[in-house]
Amino acid sequence: MEEKSKGKKILEILQENYEIETAGDLSKAIKDLFKDSLQEMMNAEFDSSMGYSKYDKTEEKNNYRNGTTKKKLKSEFGEFDFETPRDRKNEFEPLIIPKNKRDVSGIEEKIISLYGRGLSTREINDQIQDLYGIEISATMVSHITDQIIPKIKEWQERPLNEVYPIVFVDAVHFSVRNDNTVVKKAAYIVLGISDIGEKDILGIWIGENESAKFWLGVFNDLKQRGIKDILIMCSDGLNGMKEAITTAFPKTIQQRCIVHMIRNSVRFIYYKDLKTFCNDLKTIYTAKNEKAGYDQLQKVKEKWKDKYPTALKCWEENWDAICPFFSYSEPVRKIMYTTNAIESLNRSFRKYTKTKSVFPTDESLMKCLYLATQNIIKKWTGRYRDWDKILGELSIMFDGRI
Repeated sequence: MEEKSKGKKILEILQENYEIETAGDLSKAIKDLFKDSLQEMMNAEFDSSMGYSKYDKTEEKNNYRNGTTKKKLKSEFGEFDFETPRDRKNEFEPLIIPKNKRDVSGIEEKIISLYGRGLSTREINDQIQDLYGIEISATMVSHITDQIIPKIKEWQERPLNEVYPIVFVDAVHFSVRNDNTVVKKAAYIVLGISDIGEKDILGIWIGENESAKFWLGVFNDLKQRGIKDILIMCSDGLNGMKEAITTAFPKTIQQRCIVHMIRNSVRFIYYKDLKTFCNDLKTIYTAKNEKAGYDQLQKVKEKWKDKYPTALKCWEENWDAICPFFSYSEPVRKIMYTTNAIESLNRSFRKYTKTKSVFPTDESLMKCLYLATQNIIKKWTGRYRDWDKILGELSIMFDGRI
């Protein structure tokens, strides 16, 4: 009832000052009310910044008023004239409507939000036309979304924790236009689990050639931002990864993703043998310890060597990066078993970018991934289950490092 009476009071005020007979009359009245309220707020902010009101006759002042600057503002109620107060020292930086801002309709924020959700330029144009009756070009979308570039830089350079118990690294490939040709570029993603069991995307780097030099650059960047130690690094067989980890974080244990190992093996297998072969593989990575796991590997290899002689080659060649897995309890193994955390993240990136078959620049790709990141991390509200037990185990296994 109270809210209803407030609405009635506002309507009474409008009717006292305007002849409201139609919906158009009401829209015009609201537009004027919005404009006047915004101007009053700006004037109040200016008075607060100056330290005295417009009609204060005190002679001793540090700064003086210097008229106003006129500009046209766009809003959801249409376009109107607006005045920004000036001071002689040019120190006033308005927060309500910044000096160079000429749109308070929320259109720019809407465009950035739609861009971050993976909509194409055409889809963004259709949405904005439906809401505001304004046509949006690809160039306009680019200019508007350029506003987030400083935020991306700040996010990429933000300080990180000194120690991360577990870090996942992976790469997602996208098509990017480069000198009138389309090339494949990778977004290299680093996802960390903090000492309180929470996930965080530590950074995204866009590059062409994956190598030890590239990954070393990524790890050195992480070190510059505050990371001193990583206990376990989980990854696929990315080129140069092992050498880069050894150089940047010599104490870090590299763990190969078991799911990727399975995928590498089953691509050689005929469908009719797939179920049986996968069950045999399971006996390797579910073994109680490293010796039992290696023994099972030899048994499975012996069983299938005639039919699929190379199917288990990747397991033998990478056993030193697989075997750390067997040193931990089931809760820790469940996290290390797969790069599911980062693969789930990559699927989300794919969902947000699926409408863009080719990105015009590296920067446009980075803008899209950053906005997708901000949407994704909003859903990460909890921490890993049984994290206290996991952290306790890691504290024993990595004595003095966490």
